Amino acid sequence: QVQLVESGGGSVQAGRSLRLSCAASGDTYSSYCMAWFRQAPGKERDRVASIDTDGSTTYADSVKGRFTISKDNAKNTLSLQMNSLKPEDTAVYYCAAAPVPGLYCSSGYDYWGQGIQVTVSS
Repeated sequence: QVQLVESGGGSVQAGRSLRLSCAASGDTYSSYCMAWFRQAPGKERDRVASIDTDGSTTYADSVKGRFTISKDNAKNTLSLQMNSLKPEDTAVYYCAAAPVPGLYCSSGYDYWGQGIQVTVSS
């Protein structure tokens, strides 16, 4: 079992930055794929970025070059640095963990945080 708690959301103007954090506790966090998902009103939940156990990362095309995912295994913390934010980045952001992940961390996310709101105004 893994417990995940997000923090760092809020409201910002377009072009500014935010940093999300996810504190993990419980099982062997360091052996899981970790990811950030987001869900905008009326839309499906989409994977924004993921990081594998070897540190390799994957990003959605919409955030490449603007967002950076990282994790600190010693502190059991996952982060998402979001720069050059756009109004279309507005969503609830979720931290997720995959103990048995699919290829390139594409699936297997069994554990989820409660979600945190990010609002970007123009």
